[in-house]
Amino acid sequence: MFEVLGFYKFIKIKSLKKNKDFMQNFLIKNNIRGTIILAKEGMNGTISGQLKDIRKTINKMKFLFSFKNFDNSNNSKSKFQPFHRAKVKIKKEVVPMNLTLNIKDREMKTHLDPKEWNELIKKKDTYIIDTRKPFEYDVGTFKKSVNPDVNNFRDFPKYLNKLKKNKPVAMFCTGGIRCEKTSVYLKKKGFKNIYQLNGGILNYLKKTKEKDSLWKGECFVFDNRISLKHGLKVGSFFMCSGCRKPISIKDKKSKKYEEGVSCPNCHDKLTDAQKTRFRMRQKQINLAKKSGSKHIFQKEFK
Repeated sequence: MFEVLGFYKFIKIKSLKKNKDFMQNFLIKNNIRGTIILAKEGMNGTISGQLKDIRKTINKMKFLFSFKNFDNSNNSKSKFQPFHRAKVKIKKEVVPMNLTLNIKDREMKTHLDPKEWNELIKKKDTYIIDTRKPFEYDVGTFKKSVNPDVNNFRDFPKYLNKLKKNKPVAMFCTGGIRCEKTSVYLKKKGFKNIYQLNGGILNYLKKTKEKDSLWKGECFVFDNRISLKHGLKVGSFFMCSGCRKPISIKDKKSKKYEEGVSCPNCHDKLTDAQKTRFRMRQKQINLAKKSGSKHIFQKEFK
C-alpha cells in the first residue's frame, strides 16, 4: 500500500535551483515519486511512496525550508504507485495567476471546515464557484456550483471581475491552493464575503459521510488513480490516451471509444494519422502486458 500526500506551503524560498536539485535527488534516493513545484512564494506538490519514506521526506522539507506545518495537506492510500517518476520543478508561482501571495494575506477565519461549508452553500444567496478546469468539473462538483469554464487559470480574474461584490462567494478546488490566491485577489478588488473550503474537495470527501454530503460525482486527481470518491477511495474514471482527459464507464461504451486511441471527447478532433500512431502505440502496450512487462508509453496502472 502506498501513501499519497498532497500539500502546499506559502513561504519565502531562496536558492531555488540548489533546493530543486537537492529535493530531486532526495526523492529518487528515498523511492518517492510525484511532483513538487518550488517558487519564490512557496511550494506545492503531491508525492507518493511507503509511509516511512513519506515521513522522512516531510521532515526533510520542514528542515530544509524552515517551517513547522504545511498550510494544508491531505493523505490518502493507493494500492499501486500512482506516479511514474519524481519531478521537482521551478515556477514563477505555485499557481499561475500573476499574483504573488504574501502569507499575511491569508485569512484563516474564512477557511471553512466541511460542516460550515455545507451550511454556507445551502443558503440561496451564496454564489458557489468551482475554480477548477472544465474537465475536472465534469467529473464531479458541488450542487448548484458554477464553473467559469476557464482552461487557463491566468484568465480566471477576468471572470471574477463580473461578480457582485456584496454577494457571499464560496470557492473550492481540489486541495485548496487555487482558492488561496483567488480569495486574496477578490479581497484586493473589494469583495467582503469570501469563503473557501479548507483543504479543498479531498478534505471534504475524507471527512464527510456520504449521507451528509452535498458533493455529486467523483473528484479528478492528477495522478494515475484518475478520480476519488468519498473516503478517498479510487473512483470509476479512466484516462483517454488520445486527449488525456478523464472518461467514464459510459464513455467507454460509446462507438467513438477505442482503447488507447480515442473517446467521445476527441474522436472527431483527431486526424487519421494520429489515430494510426495511437493504434500502433496501443499494440505495443498490449504486447508488453502479455509478456508481463510495462511499456514505456503505458500511462495507467489500474
